Amino acid sequence: MLLTFNQVLFLILTVTAAVLAAFLVLFLIQLRKTAKEAEKSFQELQIILHKLERIEDKLDRRLDDAGVIIESTKQTVSSLAELSLFLMTKVVRPASKYWPVLFPLLRFGWQLMKKRKEKKNVR
Repeated sequence: MLLTFNQVLFLILTVTAAVLAAFLVLFLIQLRKTAKEAEKSFQELQIILHKLERIEDKLDRRLDDAGVIIESTKQTVSSLAELSLFLMTKVVRPASKYWPVLFPLLRFGWQLMKKRKEKKNVR
């Protein structure tokens, strides 16, 4: 049985259509699986984004608290600078003429206290 040219072409087209249909079905099945996985990934992404929003809110609150702490620290440092300036100009510099007399007296007193302590520890 010999096939005519038209029959051979029809047979080739039929086989090609069957292969194409099988490929299309497999492609659509894979596309459906990919869509399901994408949907799951999207849901997980939404959960992660929600958690990130909560973390961002916590960080914002902590940064606000840190701003308050920084401001109070600035005020404290400023007050300490003013205090040190006051001590230097009003106490230390005017008293500097008495330091040569005060230091030997303080050292002598310190040595006496050490000796008394040693005598108490020996007994």
